[in-house]
Amino acid sequence: MDYLHVPVGQIAAKLSGSTLVFQKYGIDFCCGGKQVLQDVVSKKQLDAPTVLRELIALEKNPYQDHKNWSEVSNADLIHHICSHYHDKHRQQLPELIRLAAKVERVHGEKADCPHGLAQLLSETLDELEQHMLKEEEVLFPMIVHNRLAQAQMPIHVMEHEHIEHGQRLEQLLALTNQGVPPKGACNTWQALYLGVRSFAQDIIEHIHLENNVLFARCI
Repeated sequence: MDYLHVPVGQIAAKLSGSTLVFQKYGIDFCCGGKQVLQDVVSKKQLDAPTVLRELIALEKNPYQDHKNWSEVSNADLIHHICSHYHDKHRQQLPELIRLAAKVERVHGEKADCPHGLAQLLSETLDELEQHMLKEEEVLFPMIVHNRLAQAQMPIHVMEHEHIEHGQRLEQLLALTNQGVPPKGACNTWQALYLGVRSFAQDIIEHIHLENNVLFARCI
């Protein structure tokens, strides 16, 4: 595969382990998955040969523990998305909101306190819950029952909402210093930022599976 001239989302969907390489270099493979790798590398001023070598190495030494979801049926992929990501987000965010509220309450006088984080997380939960319900109750049943013509408009709506989720995630990471707690942070603060990093990784993988695998083969 001529990786430089292929959309990064397509690479992520086809090459096992490539998402780890993309995350390493800060390459957006979910919401920005339609950009070809060469354009992304140029914009981010990355060393193209280095990135290519790491991707090519995966062809010979693939990550065996990374399932190739492009070979899984739509029904099984949807089940995985709902059970592994939808259910997990519904557990993650309420706890992160609780931790953020405590950190803001106890450490509000500190300059590096993430003021407004609890509110941003609450908004994220509300928007994500509405989004997931629309998928679970409307779009996913259409796909499972192979009503793909009917599913086209809902798919485009979900893709647009994914862009909004990506923008909110950028705000979240900026507010939390990319999930890196300040020196001397208490246990609650450290747990909060660890949870933010975990949520960020999960939502990126979640959107990738929908945009670049499930939706891509339904359009």
